[in-house]
Amino acid sequence: MPTATAASKTSAPKPLSPPNSDFYEVYETLSANELATVKRVRAFMEAKVAPVITDYWVKDAFPFELLPAIKELGIGGLAMHGYGCAGGSLALLGFVQMEVARVDPSVATFMGVHGGLAMGSIYIDGSEEQKQKWLPQMARFDKIGCFGLTEPLVGSGASGGLLTTAKREGDTWILNGEKRWIGNAPWCDVSIIWARDIADNQVKGFIVENKTTPGFSVEKIENKIALKVVQNGHITLKDVRVPETNRLQSGNSFRDTAKVLKMTRYAVAWMATGCAMGAYEAALKYSQERLQFGRPIASFQLVQDLLAKMIANITASQCLIVRQAQLHAEGKLTDAHAALAKAFATAKCRETVAWARELIGGNGIVADYKAARFFADCEALYSYEGTYQMQNLIVGKAVTGLGAFV
Repeated sequence: MPTATAASKTSAPKPLSPPNSDFYEVYETLSANELATVKRVRAFMEAKVAPVITDYWVKDAFPFELLPAIKELGIGGLAMHGYGCAGGSLALLGFVQMEVARVDPSVATFMGVHGGLAMGSIYIDGSEEQKQKWLPQMARFDKIGCFGLTEPLVGSGASGGLLTTAKREGDTWILNGEKRWIGNAPWCDVSIIWARDIADNQVKGFIVENKTTPGFSVEKIENKIALKVVQNGHITLKDVRVPETNRLQSGNSFRDTAKVLKMTRYAVAWMATGCAMGAYEAALKYSQERLQFGRPIASFQLVQDLLAKMIANITASQCLIVRQAQLHAEGKLTDAHAALAKAFATAKCRETVAWARELIGGNGIVADYKAARFFADCEALYSYEGTYQMQNLIVGKAVTGLGAFV
């Protein structure tokens, strides 16, 4: 009869714990109700989105079949209060965006464009009448929105150089110009268009019902390598007539536009962190299952070194963005705070997804192994909502007191 020692040597190995990217337990900073919402979103993403999203990503298509289930989540208008919105804290919004991006940054971007940029423009810069009219149906996802700021020839210089113009004639505004890289534009219902008023040279915002407005056309941008599930459009506005009632009544300069951008840059930092979490968890799971030389590669020193650096990046980003949420709750969040978080989190995400791709080796370039999708999608997160360099200039001005913008 074998001894107890001999039996223990031949027993099955202890099952390994599933990947967990919450190393410092930042989820515990949420209230019980908020955590329940986040867990509900995680369950939806893992059960409904994860099984199908790679196929949609490869096909360059949006999963319209998931919209009814997204509506049922009840997360439309998170961190917005009243008007049929979900409400809650900005921290809750961040954690939800992080959870969604952990499975797919494209779906997180779709939600961010609709809920953050389009709804946020109306919530921050709209009149009471505009809020009452648009926000309830957008919170229910009955109307989907997009945000038209970037142009074919104008990106970082949008504050002073928009080429799209707005000319007032009585109670009507006439818009002419082009917008590019506009997420959701090929199929959505409502477009927030920012244009330069030729009378005072100030940036103003307009709510355009694009499916029923003559002169408004959209061409889908093809052949992207990042955020392929999000449908980006090139918008052309040719003598588009918009009533004064659809002009954002508090959107009268780029300073008002920037109020919206501050909040969406806040959200992108969470999305980038979620993207890094998804890549890390995919790489860790792979390393636990992939055998070389008769052992899981997770037991190798160089692999553990990569995994340790990845979780360090993620944890640093999580701690930064949780503090960012606290600053907002305290009424202290500035443009520079949001800029620093966006720049840092996207840069660390870029580093982390590259290590995940490296760890998975040849399989890392195949979309089925997830890391390739996160690796590609991160490139868009790194650039949109203000480039890394522009964020650093915002921070630079805050710390020096001197603007270095051209």
